[in-house]
Amino acid sequence: MGLTYKTSQKSSLKDMFNIDKNEKEHVITLAGNPNTGKSTVFNSLTGLRQHTGNWPGKTVVNAMGNFNYKNDNYILVDLPGTYSIFASSVEEVVARDFICFGNPEAVIVVADATCLERNLNLLFQIMELTRNVILCINLIDEAKKKNITVDGRGIEKELGIPVILTAARSGFGINELLECIKTATKKEYSFSNLRITYSDEIETLVRQLEPLVTEIIPSINSRWLSLRLIDGDKGILNSMEQYLSDEEILNLKAISENLKLQSSREKIREYINEENYKTAKLIKDRYVKEDAERFKRDEKIDNIITSKRFGIPLMLLLLGAIFWITIKGANLPSQVLSDILFSFEKKLTAWFTYLNAPTWLHGVLVLGLYRTLAWVVSVMLPPMAIFFPIFTLLEDLGYLPRIAFNMDHLFKRACAHGKQCLTMCMGFGCNAAGVIGCRIIESPRERIIAILTNNFVPCNGRFPTLIAISTIFFTMSSDKKVSSLIPAFSVTLLVIIGIAVTLFVSYLLSKTVLKGVPSSFTLELPPYRRPQLLRLIYTSVIDRTIFVLLRAVLIAAPAGAIIWVLGNAFIGNMNILDHIASFLDPIGKFIGLDGFILMAFILGLPANEIVLPILLMAYLSTGSIIEFDSIEALNNILQSHGWTPLTALNTMLFSLLHWPCSTTIWTIKKETQSIKWTVFSIVIPTLIAFLVCFITTCIYRFIT
Repeated sequence: MGLTYKTSQKSSLKDMFNIDKNEKEHVITLAGNPNTGKSTVFNSLTGLRQHTGNWPGKTVVNAMGNFNYKNDNYILVDLPGTYSIFASSVEEVVARDFICFGNPEAVIVVADATCLERNLNLLFQIMELTRNVILCINLIDEAKKKNITVDGRGIEKELGIPVILTAARSGFGINELLECIKTATKKEYSFSNLRITYSDEIETLVRQLEPLVTEIIPSINSRWLSLRLIDGDKGILNSMEQYLSDEEILNLKAISENLKLQSSREKIREYINEENYKTAKLIKDRYVKEDAERFKRDEKIDNIITSKRFGIPLMLLLLGAIFWITIKGANLPSQVLSDILFSFEKKLTAWFTYLNAPTWLHGVLVLGLYRTLAWVVSVMLPPMAIFFPIFTLLEDLGYLPRIAFNMDHLFKRACAHGKQCLTMCMGFGCNAAGVIGCRIIESPRERIIAILTNNFVPCNGRFPTLIAISTIFFTMSSDKKVSSLIPAFSVTLLVIIGIAVTLFVSYLLSKTVLKGVPSSFTLELPPYRRPQLLRLIYTSVIDRTIFVLLRAVLIAAPAGAIIWVLGNAFIGNMNILDHIASFLDPIGKFIGLDGFILMAFILGLPANEIVLPILLMAYLSTGSIIEFDSIEALNNILQSHGWTPLTALNTMLFSLLHWPCSTTIWTIKKETQSIKWTVFSIVIPTLIAFLVCFITTCIYRFIT
């Protein structure tokens, strides 16, 4: 028996992997860990002759390109960045299946010269799967800056495969890589890959299985497939159902199930991983020389930052400091922007008066649409312009992965993915950005959990409400030096509550509607490095701040026009806003709020920034969104409408926990491609917000 594709070989390549090649073209594939410069190598080889798309039936993006070298034509396939091909994620399945069934003539594994040991695990797995492997050790220029020297020839001799040192950004080593690719695609060319030897039990089983496996599937490396049958990799059998006959699948499953193992399959897989890492360390120790002082410095910093005693307290202290800088730093620019934008409103009003425009048109376009736009920009832009650069700076320095390391054990207890912590960090700036950031989570189930719970960390749109209320009710009589710290402390405390709710809801979801076993992942702790100024500016300002602000404005500005209409359309003696508030008042009082507050949150769906202005507009019956002149003035307005410490506390909690803004909801729909999960993302936080406020109300009323 042999490999019997359920479609032809040519059809398999074209239809299953989106590759349309002719007989004179060579298919080469590019694999590697994330952040190794793999995309730069891909761009250096293909230039502009490339295109992107999705793997058939997958949401994982692929990139393919063409290049010519010495009259030979090549198709280069860029596989998703992965840490292994043991197939615990969609990306790993795609990478493994293409190497197994896409029949590439050579696989180029791109590794990072600054952390080679960590990258070799994937290399060993691919070397077991296919013989035609080229190791491209990239970022050799970065290694030189850090006084790291790599003996490429020594590693080549040890591994038995070609090793090319490159700095793809400058083009160093690319010509050597091209020459190596040309040699690798010659039929007479062969490799002598290093073979890692395992325990006697495993090696005996492999020798028994190889003849059986070769008889069923002669085109796949029999040793690699035998090891997967031994360690219980069910994913490979599931993938093979697309390529093999039912009889061949049944034969493979029977072989796997009839194995007599002295150890559990989980322990065998852990053992194989350990042996790979031991071999990687030996090669690194022999052929890579590092700056011992730099390594010791990083190690000393990590001993503090990632320690069980100091890791989380330092993280919370840093978080509080970032909030304080954001709050204090945004005050002046917010005021300047507000003055500029609202002064321009006067000019717009003068133009409308000059044109003798109808009052209702002026109200809809100026008092509604423009005033909302001005409020959102003046309130939202300065905090984001401060928060996102700080966030990107921490990302560039290498601190964010260490936050994930500190929080990983908490997320494991909640049956969630450790990378969810990173998406939460992005949610502090904007929940929509946090939802997009969930793409880094490989498991679809755990990605959905992260998306559904991202709303429980407050975005900068909720900061104005939280800061104003905490300042009014908790710092009005405090010393001025202390009062400037209290809002930052309050927001930090709310963040802790939000994290606790995130963990709790993640646990509930993983045990109910999103059941499953938490996936393991390799947590990369990159070396500390100097931030790249241009990248920092572009990522924080263009890619995050402007992008998020634009989406918020596109939704919030039209909503302002609608709110103006509701505030100026009367039914009887009351405008529509008052009617809505009266209807919601019993529900609001039940959870320690009032109808006006609930209405403000509902009408503030387009953007959290406009919740407080809507509330003031409704309280004062002004008919348009207003801006409060001072904290004292806001304090008088709220207390005159019956606010108590309970009202303040529950408003802050409701602001923290309630449904996402429309921008985030829109993003969730785009990311999940599911109406069901989008509805869940609204219903879950709404129920929790009502429940928490009801509990605090009951406790408050019982005490008082």
